[in-house]
Amino acid sequence: MVAMSIIATQLISITPLFAQAPAAEARSFNAFIQSLWPEAQQRGITRATFDRALGDVQYDAEVAALSRRQPEYGRAVGDYLNGMVSPARINGGIRRLGEWRGLIDSIEHTFGVPGEILVAIWGIETGFGANTGGKGVIRSLATLAFLGYKGDFAKNELLTALLVLQQGHIPPDRMIGSWAGAMGQPQFIPSSFMRWAVDFTGDGKRDLWTSVPDVLASIANYLREHGWKPGLPWGYEVTLPENFDMRRSRASFREWAALGVRRADGGKLTDRRDANGGKEAILFFPSGARGPAFLVTDNFNVIKTYNISDVYALAVLHLADRFRGAPAFAGRWPQDDRQLTREDRMRIQRRLADLGYKVNDFQGMMDFDLRDNIRDMQIKFGMVPDGHPGMEFMGRLVGR
Repeated sequence: MVAMSIIATQLISITPLFAQAPAAEARSFNAFIQSLWPEAQQRGITRATFDRALGDVQYDAEVAALSRRQPEYGRAVGDYLNGMVSPARINGGIRRLGEWRGLIDSIEHTFGVPGEILVAIWGIETGFGANTGGKGVIRSLATLAFLGYKGDFAKNELLTALLVLQQGHIPPDRMIGSWAGAMGQPQFIPSSFMRWAVDFTGDGKRDLWTSVPDVLASIANYLREHGWKPGLPWGYEVTLPENFDMRRSRASFREWAALGVRRADGGKLTDRRDANGGKEAILFFPSGARGPAFLVTDNFNVIKTYNISDVYALAVLHLADRFRGAPAFAGRWPQDDRQLTREDRMRIQRRLADLGYKVNDFQGMMDFDLRDNIRDMQIKFGMVPDGHPGMEFMGRLVGR
């Protein structure tokens, strides 16, 4: 999945290539790299670190091509989830939970995040460390910085990566990650490494490349610092009663239960003794009302800070549940539910803003506030108000 998934997958942009002959391009790239020295020096980076990391760095045309790719949300949600929550990944996670049980119990006690969640992210990001991306992080970020990728994002991440090297956490030749600069087994970008990576072994290094304790503790620390609430369920797949009022999107678990909403697996949504019964849960249709329905809580949104995609968060949390023996989702996913492209979603956001709705993000990320705005427009269009930004809704809102 990658790119930090923390984060780099949310930072994809369209960047023009420099129309230069290779030799001229190389000269421009080298000149750009040297121009970074004054800012690097201001950040406390030594000349030795700068030269060691960037002295012979080369432009990477493959990274440049990947930076211009427009990601499509073209896979149906059901197909995506089947790929992410595969039997091999379920079995692999269960095996690692057993292998690292003592460590995971210690991390859970320290950070308050369930070990199944940590192992699920580890498995989805890099196959439990088997595939960390294979790109030199310094070269990737240097190329992206040269291209002006996402404004100053890549340049700032490159300079931060130099600080990671200078602190001795990893040598340059072992700083491996994704094309977008996400590093190691948990796919942290350098700035996330500096804020949230943890030296859980106490050896003085935050090793996200080879140390499973540091990897899992760093994921746990990231989630805790982004608001993970211990003991709060992330949510449930649910079934709705006949003639349910689809305009309702937010209520407490107790209120949902009173409205006839039930867990799809037959478990209790809440009872009077349940401390979480009064917590708000949001009704969420990843594929629209034709597909499965979910109630999700603040902990679902915490997973989205790792990767802003709703279906990524759903995959992580469902995988974690499968580790515990939970069944597969009961609802049937529509196979013709083609997810909109990022550009399509941005068009929806711009149009909703033009109509006077508050839009928190103009990069194509659909938060639950925006889905409530979509519900409002669906009511005006005479559509089922499920909050899902599908093709029919986009056609009515902005044209095809």
